[in-house]
Amino acid sequence: MRATNEKDMLPDSTSQKGTPNFRVLGTRVDAVQIPDVIERMEEWIARREACRYIAVTGMHGVAETQHDGKFKEILNAAELVVPDGYPLVWLGRRKGFPQLRRRVYGPELMAAFCEQTARKGYRHFLYGGAPGVAKELARRLAARYRGLVIAGTYCPPFRGLNPEEDSEAIKVIESSRADVVWVGLSTPKQEQWMFEHRQRLSAPVLVGVGAAFDFHTGRTVQAPEWMREHGLEWLFRLAKEPQRLWRRYLIYGSEFALLVMLESLGLRKSR
Repeated sequence: MRATNEKDMLPDSTSQKGTPNFRVLGTRVDAVQIPDVIERMEEWIARREACRYIAVTGMHGVAETQHDGKFKEILNAAELVVPDGYPLVWLGRRKGFPQLRRRVYGPELMAAFCEQTARKGYRHFLYGGAPGVAKELARRLAARYRGLVIAGTYCPPFRGLNPEEDSEAIKVIESSRADVVWVGLSTPKQEQWMFEHRQRLSAPVLVGVGAAFDFHTGRTVQAPEWMREHGLEWLFRLAKEPQRLWRRYLIYGSEFALLVMLESLGLRKSR
């Protein structure tokens, strides 16, 4: 067994994008919290010089990269890769980032941004969800946050879009003049969509928030706060949807833990 030395505990690096970060199984994770992300989003909206995307990822996303090298490239190409899961937060603290007090939870990021900026006139677009979910989410957000501008919604079919459908979706988003596009397609589909469309959209910010659409509309019940804040949300969700989530949490979760352990012991190099 290789002993952990002082060098192992130092922050990994600062990315070319200027954000302190660390690596987990070869995937960059930015050492940020929700206020940092909101500040960065507002900077991008003010500058409006490019379309940037934020990958809100956890254990599942990083585990996916071990099976799909292209997906690792997609995550590492994001302007921000934020730690949505507590395993990434704990690893970040161990690597020298004590400022990672909490995870950047997708539904919470979405709610916090809407609450803090509702009166600034930013235009929000909701892309994803089951039929009718995006429209219901738009109604609820507008009712909850006075002044919030929902510029449009689009619910794509579960299957992949053909070129004509994709062009139509892009046209709808562009005509909305959105400042922020919230993407609720689940991992890895939402990250792939943002990566593939970042050059075709003028919205300055794309954010993949996964199940946030379902949580905020009440379509899916959230875990109790004490479970969410102690890294146990996965257990609650697994109990609620075992057939859909067993592979994610039991297979990918076990694989993630094993690979991280081997990497920390110097018995495996990231690829």
